[in-house]
Amino acid sequence: MPALTDDEVRRRVLDAADQLFYARGVQAVGMDALRAEAGVPLKRLYQVFGSKEAVVEQVLTRRQRMWNDLVDAALAGGGTPRDKLLAIYDGLAQWATDDDFRGCLFINTFGELGGTTPRVAEFVRAQKAEFQDRVAALVAEAGGSATLAAQLAILAEGVQTTTAIAGDNAAAAHARAAAEVLIGSALTSTTDH
Repeated sequence: MPALTDDEVRRRVLDAADQLFYARGVQAVGMDALRAEAGVPLKRLYQVFGSKEAVVEQVLTRRQRMWNDLVDAALAGGGTPRDKLLAIYDGLAQWATDDDFRGCLFINTFGELGGTTPRVAEFVRAQKAEFQDRVAALVAEAGGSATLAAQLAILAEGVQTTTAIAGDNAAAAHARAAAEVLIGSALTSTTDH
């Protein structure tokens, strides 16, 4: 059997790590479990990644792309900026129907490692700031304020956490309804002045 290339090792390990970290948590999964699940020698795993923290960072990088794809797909379904903002909650509701839904890997990882692994905490904060910026851009386009953008982003984050804990996706519908009220109130008050 030919030796695996670095790219093959990386793909196998990241596929395994994504699945295991999401299902069990980062701290519950050791490098030996990653090696076994990925089917790569432990020595090769360390040659390619160097450390578990490097694996975590690369999994989060992949998850950021997945999150951006989810948001992009949701936004593609909306017409006006207001419709697009509400479509985010529809996208979250759809995602939450996945059998393996465990909430946001960024939030979960921050809960596990945020206090002890500054680089991971920075990465998670950057991902959350990027999402808030996307929401803020849509809110500004709709004529709303930065306060409204922050409120809508918090609702979206809350959907992920509440849905993972409750085990159903009713939170997405509740958050969407709350977002409609917030948007309606904020945009009405800006046009009244």
